[in-house]
Amino acid sequence: MDQPIASTTAGKVRGLTRDGIHVFRSIPYAAPPVGNLRFRPPVPPDPWSDVRDATEFGPVAPQNPSPLETMMGADAPVIDERDSLTLTVFTPALDNARRPVMFWIHGGAFVIGSGSSPIYDGSRFAEHGDVVVVSINYRLGAFGFLHLDHIFGDEFASSGNAGILDQVLALEWVRDNIATFGGDPDQITIFGESAGGMSVGTLLGMPAAQGLYARAIVQSGGSSFCATSDTATAIAREVLEFAEIETVADLEWAPLETLLAAQSKVASSGASTDIPFMPVVDGTALPQLPIDAVRAGLGAVPTLIGTTQDEMTLFTVLDLGVGEINPDAVIAALTKSFGDRAEAVQATYAEMYPGSTPMDLLVATATDRVFRVPAIRLAEAAVDARPTFMYLFTWESPVFDGKLKSCHALELPFMWDALDRPGLSMLTGDGPNRQPIADAMHAAWIRFARTGDPGWPAYDIDRRATQRFDTTLEILDDPMRVQRELWAHIA
Repeated sequence: MDQPIASTTAGKVRGLTRDGIHVFRSIPYAAPPVGNLRFRPPVPPDPWSDVRDATEFGPVAPQNPSPLETMMGADAPVIDERDSLTLTVFTPALDNARRPVMFWIHGGAFVIGSGSSPIYDGSRFAEHGDVVVVSINYRLGAFGFLHLDHIFGDEFASSGNAGILDQVLALEWVRDNIATFGGDPDQITIFGESAGGMSVGTLLGMPAAQGLYARAIVQSGGSSFCATSDTATAIAREVLEFAEIETVADLEWAPLETLLAAQSKVASSGASTDIPFMPVVDGTALPQLPIDAVRAGLGAVPTLIGTTQDEMTLFTVLDLGVGEINPDAVIAALTKSFGDRAEAVQATYAEMYPGSTPMDLLVATATDRVFRVPAIRLAEAAVDARPTFMYLFTWESPVFDGKLKSCHALELPFMWDALDRPGLSMLTGDGPNRQPIADAMHAAWIRFARTGDPGWPAYDIDRRATQRFDTTLEILDDPMRVQRELWAHIA
């Protein structure tokens, strides 16, 4: 097997070639985030003199086991805090062609996942679109989003955004190195799903990331997924208490297992549809909520945004922490957003979804609150300053007796053209109607990465044109308008 060699600013790396695509796995883009670099902004790696082997995936960022990946039969990842800040490159050729670059940020609620997951294999994008694909790891959970400024002082001013700053440094690595891999540093599309989509939405409104990308794709995310400094500080204090950490020295040298256990305790005590670890409006790395920065014109690049229709079924059907639901729980959840209008809002949802159970209503309302409305808010904030496009993935999976419907992350095997990857049929089934949807979605992402236009009308606040991905491909104008208008004045 051919083993191509490429040069980077830190040294040479040796990859492998599969079916004509060169792959370089787990290249370090940052120094080990340990000791006095733990909970601090990342710095570039020290250079190496020998040719570094990049034919195998290395460790992933510290994280607790993923129930979903375990259920799908994935091998337990190798975890190593020291060697986890790496990226992988897929390229058609090591030449001067200056191909568009697709920079992938994985999801996982900011606590699990890695860029080395088999579904994120960029070979087909590289082959079908003549693009370069980069997938990254970044710090997760407490390691990436523990806001310590008000606990241990100014030297930790950016600690609540360490995971996002990892992404910025990885983008800087791409800017400085991707031409060697046949890519164009001036044509970088950042794209991600779930926490990855939220990361893209954050980068759009982050001053340090400006100029590092030319296009953005936000899948099941937005630019409003940030904690306030006070909320993040309270969560950090909980983690430190559970981990019995009192000093900076304790913090820097605590076993990662101790921090992961404390992180798990904090996560299990929170609301089922909320996440405790996320970017922080800290006044340093993030001076303001990213969506406000986007509305003011920051991150003004062509932007593609969308969700699946029934995001929350992934968590309810597969019992990923939501548990039993009763009508009172639905009202309680709506009251947080709508106050004394909660019962009227529930009645409207019940009319829109005849015969719905309390769990059905929770799925519908939580899907809108957590995913769909933030995506629409980002589109509304973006339209005046950049070409903006929206999509809605509505194809329903037949597995689990159809209960998953069009769940969270279901679009990923289609977008990556990965329907044949082992384990993914557990989510998609194996019916014949899937591949045309994958072909259309995969091609649209390639076209957007190459041109900034996915191939359907731009979004505006009048028509609200939205591309529907299903067995029928069509443009919908203002889909699910009634639900959208319910949330129109909710912060």
